[in-house]
Amino acid sequence: MTARDIKRLARHFGVTAETATERFTKLFGKERILRRKADPIFGHACSFLNPETRRCTIYQARPLVCREFPARSRCAYYDLLTFERKQQGDPDVLPLVKITFQNGKR
Repeated sequence: MTARDIKRLARHFGVTAETATERFTKLFGKERILRRKADPIFGHACSFLNPETRRCTIYQARPLVCREFPARSRCAYYDLLTFERKQQGDPDVLPLVKITFQNGKR
């Protein structure tokens, strides 16, 4: 999370940057990240992922890392969800996906 990401979240929720930092982020080692919550499919997921619709609830205010993942202008999960729903012919299917990185590289 960058300072700009936190300001974007703060503006989205109508709070100060300090409040947004405290409420929506946490430290993971030396890195500030979005908080996570229990998720019925992934075990834990971003606190802004709607567990029923599987959509981002802060899409317009999402952090840069989400905007660029994986080096794309759109969320890769959304693209996968759209593809699978079309392939399965089921507008409600929720694909189970685990993203892994080889050799510790991202």
